[in-house]
Amino acid sequence: MEFAAPLADHVPLLLTAIHVATAGAVTMHALLRKRDVPAAIGWIGLAWLSPFFGPILYFGFGINRVQRRARRLRGVDDSGATRSKRALARTGPTGSLQTAVGRITSSATEPGTVAAVLDCGDEAYPRMLAAIEAATSSVALSTFIFRTDALGLQFIEALTQAHGRGVAVRVLIDGFGGGFLHSRAYHHLRRQGVPAARFLHSLLPWKMPLLDLRLHKKILLIDGKTAFVGGLNIGGENVLASQPDEPVRDVHFMVEGPVVQQVMESFQDDWAFVTGETLDGPLWLPSSYRSGHAPARVISSGPDQSVDQLMLTILSAINAASSSLRIATPYFLPEQQVITALQLAALRGVDVHLVIPARNNHRLMGWAMQAHIRPLLKSGCQIWRSPAPFDHSKLATVDDAWCLIGSANWDARSLRLNFEITMEFYDRELAQRIGGLIDGKRSHRVTLEEIDARWGIVKIRDAAARLLMPYL
Repeated sequence: MEFAAPLADHVPLLLTAIHVATAGAVTMHALLRKRDVPAAIGWIGLAWLSPFFGPILYFGFGINRVQRRARRLRGVDDSGATRSKRALARTGPTGSLQTAVGRITSSATEPGTVAAVLDCGDEAYPRMLAAIEAATSSVALSTFIFRTDALGLQFIEALTQAHGRGVAVRVLIDGFGGGFLHSRAYHHLRRQGVPAARFLHSLLPWKMPLLDLRLHKKILLIDGKTAFVGGLNIGGENVLASQPDEPVRDVHFMVEGPVVQQVMESFQDDWAFVTGETLDGPLWLPSSYRSGHAPARVISSGPDQSVDQLMLTILSAINAASSSLRIATPYFLPEQQVITALQLAALRGVDVHLVIPARNNHRLMGWAMQAHIRPLLKSGCQIWRSPAPFDHSKLATVDDAWCLIGSANWDARSLRLNFEITMEFYDRELAQRIGGLIDGKRSHRVTLEEIDARWGIVKIRDAAARLLMPYL
């Protein structure tokens, strides 16, 4: 007992020393690693003002393990270059935007053609299923969501039959979106002997941070010559004619031409990363392609890259706009630099139109978006709501001459965390067609008066939801 009192006397000093050490460690790490100044200040303040709890939160949630872990897993060297990246044999066409995106991606444009613009699953799924049934050499499918409803079972059956007749089939499903605890589609395919894999899936607690790394790509490749890309997952909610309980409107694209090779290379990288299998040879990379009439380029983005390719491409496109800029996205919650670029575009006379859903399928996202758009309205951007059903389309055009299609939303997750695939086309006819699609989605115009007229409690709710932007 006589030693207990002296020991108790030292407990406050010991706790103080631990607090100073942990808060100091947070301070040094945040100063050296955090690019966002407000975030660094916030974490440092929390660490010092909330002993023990603040540092625990920082070490659990404040350290960006995503990029470092992804870069290590996917074989990116310290210089930021992917070691397996093939040397470029051609250069893209001249032009400031083409040049900028070429340097951002270290990739050349290739001839490409959008052979079909497909409205919802009503038009896309029959074409995709028919293409799988007609495949003679290979089928590669990558998706975020793969349901086992009646529609999903049709895809499983088509893939199984293709595998049975000797076609090389590979299916890659995201480990979170495809069902974290139990992926029914994955197990269905595996039971049929179809080579299928789950992207970054693990039930081990120490690998749980990998939930932030999501394969958000939607790719179907047929014989290495035809690619279906866009925002369409595999699920019955995308077939409007079936009158699902929660219908989703979307747009998908069938692409042909030499640029399809870049789509295949994106799938090859993901498949090799997950399984270790290299897909090569004429089954996957044919010696000839259907003709393409416009310069096109694939932009594969993700947290394993040394530069934010998609973010820089979007900023380059906004800054290149001289007359019009049209955007349709289900989730609009980008970082401040995108907001600023759009404001400047409107202020220099560009006709900026942004279309978002009237009602979002993710309630928190819908609230946060309400608190995010006021600066755009003040700068003269025109913001529109699309009518029901929920519109999941991801489209953008610049000056009716350039367009962007693919899987990426205009939010922090798609621009920073997800593995995405988008395609740019320097095709005036296609850009005008997509611009018409975006214009056709405009229903109710959002006004500054409408945003300001929200009840005070609603404004607080929306602003609080916006604080969750990096996690939505």
